[in-house]
Amino acid sequence: MSIRNSEYRFSPFVIGLHWLTVLLIIAVYASMELRGLAPKGSSLRDAMKSSHYLLGLSVLVIVVIRIGVRIQAGVKPAIQPPMPRWQATLADGMHYALYSFMLAMPLLGWLTLSAAGKPIVLFGLPVPSLIGTDVALSRQLKDVHEALATLGYVLIGLHAMAALLHHYVMRDNTLVRMLPGHHP
Repeated sequence: MSIRNSEYRFSPFVIGLHWLTVLLIIAVYASMELRGLAPKGSSLRDAMKSSHYLLGLSVLVIVVIRIGVRIQAGVKPAIQPPMPRWQATLADGMHYALYSFMLAMPLLGWLTLSAAGKPIVLFGLPVPSLIGTDVALSRQLKDVHEALATLGYVLIGLHAMAALLHHYVMRDNTLVRMLPGHHP
C-alpha cells in the first residue's frame, strides 16, 4: 500500500491512520468519562484507567507514525475549488494545534504517572518513567492534562465542524479527500 498522496486525495494509508487516530481518541475520552460509572477501587474502574493509559500512549505512537508518514506522503491533495488564503492559513494552524494536542496529551499523562510513581504498561511491556517521583508535580501535571483535555473537545469539534462546513456549505472536496473508499 502506497503512502504517497495523489493530487486529488490522501493515500489509503494516510486515511487509515487518520481514522484510527479518531477511534483511539474517542476510546481515550470514553475510558475516562465513563470511569465514573464504576465505583472507586473497583476492578472495572481500574481497568478503565489502565485502558486510558494504554490508549493514550497508543495515540502517541500513532501520531509519531503519522508525522513520519505525512513527511513521506508528499503534498496534500488540492482542495477544489481552492479556498481563500486566510482559510488555508487557519486550516494549517488548526492542524498544528491538533498535532500539538495529540503529542502533548499522552506526554503529559506519561509525565503525570511518572511523577506519581505509578507503573506504566504498554501492551504488557513496562514503560520507563520520564521523571522521578514528585507527588506535588504530579498533581500539577494532572491539572494541566485535564484542562487540555477540555480544550481537546473544542479543537476536535472545530475540526469536525470545519470539515462538514466545507462539505455541505462550501461544497469543496476537503472532506472527501479523507473519506475511506471515496474516489473523485
